[in-house]
Amino acid sequence: MGELTAIGLMSGTSMDGIDVALIESDGDTALKRGPAASFAYDAPTRRLLARALEDAKPMRHRGERPGVLGEAEARITALHVDAVMNFASDHGIDLRAVDVIGFHGQTVLHRPEDGITVQLGDGRALAEETGLPVVYDLRTADIEAGGQGAPLAPAYHRALASQLPEGFEPPVVFVNVGGISNITAIGNDGDLVAFDTGPGNNLLDQWVEGHTGRAFDRDGKIAASGTVLEPLANFILANPYFELPPPKSLDRADFVVPANDAGGLEDVARTLAYVTARSIIAAADHLSRRPKTWIVCGGGRHHPVIMADLVDLAAAHEAMVASAEQAGFDGDAIEAQAFAYLAIRSMKGLPLTYPGSTGCGKPTVGGVLERPSRRAAVG
Repeated sequence: MGELTAIGLMSGTSMDGIDVALIESDGDTALKRGPAASFAYDAPTRRLLARALEDAKPMRHRGERPGVLGEAEARITALHVDAVMNFASDHGIDLRAVDVIGFHGQTVLHRPEDGITVQLGDGRALAEETGLPVVYDLRTADIEAGGQGAPLAPAYHRALASQLPEGFEPPVVFVNVGGISNITAIGNDGDLVAFDTGPGNNLLDQWVEGHTGRAFDRDGKIAASGTVLEPLANFILANPYFELPPPKSLDRADFVVPANDAGGLEDVARTLAYVTARSIIAAADHLSRRPKTWIVCGGGRHHPVIMADLVDLAAAHEAMVASAEQAGFDGDAIEAQAFAYLAIRSMKGLPLTYPGSTGCGKPTVGGVLERPSRRAAVG
């Protein structure tokens, strides 16, 4: 089994839609990145997922589907089927040439301290509807091995680091600013240290949507009109999580804006953008060597205020901040590409997680493979 062709599917903690990407890889350093696309969730789906988050809170076993979770899982699976089919049609991809789909699903609960992580998505149904093998449930094996079950992208970040152009001085850290932010620090010997750093877009998005009805702060205009509220920033940054040594990970509900906060729309938005950036750069305090290069991926890199804060805060440590595009990558596609890559590694029996990235006791192979009863027959 040499190089395989895989489609990766990712719906992150921002819960805004599905990212799809195609790669060819041997699961190691051989890597060819193909097309990518995003398919947004509509407003009813986002509302359904918001209800699912609430209904998931009392769960104790990952197979339970209380409240609306069964309905949400069926909706999520159907939307992922549509995403695969539309992606293949839009980009002229013959699905018969695809070896596997890496299916992350939609996280509605992540509580590794209780041994549970829940991603909605029916891998068997996705395999049957697409006619392709599907690797899913990619976090559970790591948690069973004593890990945090997150982050999962570091193995892929290491592969990308081998393709960096000249001028990106090591040590290099990849930053993903999604609903939650996480980093991957790559050592000279390829060793990985990775963990969630704190809020990403989730607090800012929730604040903006709750006060304007808009799903996010487009072009950073709201935050750019505000001023950092030091008491609010200090309150959030005083959370004990930031002092915990890695490996560590977060659920999107672990941080909230205080209900009694008296700040206005713009000032709170500005403060939340600052908190995101500051908690990312402060994460370097947990690394043995301070980064010289920060490469920013995920939706947060589109927010100019977050990016400007990252640049300013990193400059104080004589480090450079670059977007994924400046490094030659597609920042919108990296997480979906990562799950395609992880599916290939799972198919080959290669580890997805490591003690330095999740805290698992040993390098751990993860994922559940579902094979369809029929092979894909669409071009």
